[in-house]
Amino acid sequence: MTPPPSRPLISGVFADRLFGWLAKGAALFTLGLLLAILGSLIYSAWPAITEYGLGFLTSAKWDPVTNEYGGLVMIYGTLATSAIALLIAVPVSFGIALFLTELSPSWLKRPLGTAIELLAAVPSIVYGMWGLMVFGPILATYVQQPLQAAFNGIPYLGALVSGPPVGIGILSAGIILAIMIIPFIASVMRDVFEVTPPLLKESAYGLGSTTWEVIWKVVLPYTKAGVLGGVMLGLGRALGETMAVTFVIGNMNQLSSLSVFEAANSITSALANEFAEAGEGLHQASLMYLGLVLFFITFVVLTCSKILLNRLQKSEGAKS
Repeated sequence: MTPPPSRPLISGVFADRLFGWLAKGAALFTLGLLLAILGSLIYSAWPAITEYGLGFLTSAKWDPVTNEYGGLVMIYGTLATSAIALLIAVPVSFGIALFLTELSPSWLKRPLGTAIELLAAVPSIVYGMWGLMVFGPILATYVQQPLQAAFNGIPYLGALVSGPPVGIGILSAGIILAIMIIPFIASVMRDVFEVTPPLLKESAYGLGSTTWEVIWKVVLPYTKAGVLGGVMLGLGRALGETMAVTFVIGNMNQLSSLSVFEAANSITSALANEFAEAGEGLHQASLMYLGLVLFFITFVVLTCSKILLNRLQKSEGAKS
């Protein structure tokens, strides 16, 4: 009986090489696409870069009539709303993930997890309309007005809650953003908490650790990369969100005070409101400059997260 013919070795080698070329090509294509986007932003923003330089980042004047532009108001609005969103969303997401993985009864895990994930499917414009029509008046009546009455005459605190009680502004936009990014962060945290080896948690419980000690000393060190990735995913969504912020931030290109209830503007809302009507010249170039600044902010955030993650890994290696 003759043995079956063996498969040619060259076909397997060629398949491996082809797969390697395709994978390398996909990686290089992604990098090239990123560089192309960056190059197009720089090219389109070059008139504004040559006209204003880095002074564009520190100027709060934005006046298309006199053809004078500065991006400080938009940059401040973007960073402030994103920071407020993270301050609210990260603790809430951590609590949700902790409850779903450690404390929730089995019959509640699936429906509650599905309900939280469904929040991510709601269109951003719906969040914006709800924030403007429903949440804004509630925030103005039951939060801003009582705070203004309580902090009236107190330095700094009174200025922090000043402004007309209309329910739109930086705080309103930050809270709406927090609601929008909670499903992303909570889902990632829940998934990485669940991949922690049960043996590690059971050993900690066997030594007498509480649930909080198991989470803080076992689960979080084991899943810190995934947790940080989830937070960065939420921050990226907050930095790039457009329609919801446009509805509730107020869209005012003035920085009259540092009140969290003051109407302001963000980079994405400025681009959404003005780009279609911007004429060629400094106005359009300044908007592209804002897009370049947002690109740079995102790049800096991702770089800082990578540096922080590397330091955490090195510290864990030093401890062990």
